[in-house]
Amino acid sequence: MSELEKTIKINEDLTLVQRVNGLTFGTDAYLLAAMTKGGSRLTCADLGSGTGIIPLLCAAKGKFKKIYAVEIQKEFAALIERNADINGLSDVILSVCSDVRALNATALGGEVDVVTANPPYMKLYSGKRNLHDEKFIARHEVCGGIEDFCACAYRILKNGGKLYTVWRPDRLCDLIDSLRKNKLEPKKIIFVHATPVSQPSMVLVQSTKCASSGSVVSRPLFLHDSPDDAQKSLLSGDAERIYESCSFDSFD
Repeated sequence: MSELEKTIKINEDLTLVQRVNGLTFGTDAYLLAAMTKGGSRLTCADLGSGTGIIPLLCAAKGKFKKIYAVEIQKEFAALIERNADINGLSDVILSVCSDVRALNATALGGEVDVVTANPPYMKLYSGKRNLHDEKFIARHEVCGGIEDFCACAYRILKNGGKLYTVWRPDRLCDLIDSLRKNKLEPKKIIFVHATPVSQPSMVLVQSTKCASSGSVVSRPLFLHDSPDDAQKSLLSGDAERIYESCSFDSFD
């Protein structure tokens, strides 16, 4: 293994190889995988897949027949293949090295049932530029902005197909605008807070291609019951059930 890599054990008894200079596994990726609903006959594409963490979690729970992990950086596309092989999931997860701005359904063998996306949150010239290109590309809209990700989801989804996204609350208007421009109707919105007294740190959105208008804003998810619990890493009951099952079924 390269000195630029490290291996960790994560949820669902998975082994994950990460790039030291890349983004690491976090709460946003896990909650997005947990929110995603699938089916044993359904196909999924994960846009901007990184290490392949969302496909790995979904595959470990048997959520899809086939998952296409789409990643523009060649080093990470190769890492996705390795992570799938290490965990015995190569028959489910297929790494696709591609730019979301150019990807179409033909490259995936046809339209998919579900798309997941944990896209770069930061505008290209906002915030501090990371010294490592791997993190810069993952965090900033270098290789496509949120509208590009939504346009890609529209191209590769079947009519009625679902897009699951995790995003920053302060840019929620940008997400909804991009979704609707691409005929993806936001149907369910969940704000995620560290504690009941914290501002939301992320928002989970499920959208449907070519659906009628109308959204449901679910009750908020509090990861911890109090600031003291957050400091002690004690999860709330809702968060604990989600982490135990990699599902929002108990929350819905």
